[in-house]
Amino acid sequence: MSIRLTLSAAVLAFSLPFALPAFAAGGDSGSGGSDQTPTCKSGEVYDKTEKKCVPAKQGAVDDDSLFETGRALAYAGKYGEAIQMLGLVSDKNDPRVLNMLGFSHRKSGRIDVGLGYYQEALTINPDFTLAREYLGEAYLTLGDIAAAKNQLSEIEKRCGKGCAEYAALEKQIAAVGG
Repeated sequence: MSIRLTLSAAVLAFSLPFALPAFAAGGDSGSGGSDQTPTCKSGEVYDKTEKKCVPAKQGAVDDDSLFETGRALAYAGKYGEAIQMLGLVSDKNDPRVLNMLGFSHRKSGRIDVGLGYYQEALTINPDFTLAREYLGEAYLTLGDIAAAKNQLSEIEKRCGKGCAEYAALEKQIAAVGG
C-alpha cells in the first residue's frame, strides 16, 4: 500500500508542473471541451483554425475571435489593449463590440466616450440589455441616478426583474442610495 501511495505521489509531482501551465493558459480541463481560449501574449489573438496564437491584425482571424479576446482583456482590466483588439474587428456595427468599447473607455475614465459607444450599440439593437446595464452604470458614475433608473426600467421591459442585467444594475443603484 505504501509503495502504491509513494508511486502515485511521484507521478502527481512529475505531472503537475506540466498540467498547471496548460490549465492557466485556458487549456481543456478534460471535461469534454472548454469555452476558454488560451491566453496569448500581448498583441496576439488565438486563431481557432490554426489552434495557435497569431499576431493581432485586422483580417488575421475572424471577428468573433477578436471580440472574444478584446472582451477577455477588458474584463481583465487591460482596457487599452482591449480597445486596440476590438478596433481590429471588421464589422464596426457589431453591438457587442460597441458595447465592449464603451465598457473599456468608461473603465479607463473616458465616460463620455463610453456613453457614445453604448448609445450606438443600442441604436442598432435596443434590446441589448447588457449595453443598457453598462449605460446605467455610466450614468451612475456621472451622478445621474434618474437616467440609470430609466435604463433599469428599460431592462425590466425586455427581460424582467429576474435577469442578471436587471439585478446587477439594481444593486449598483441601491449602492449609491438611489
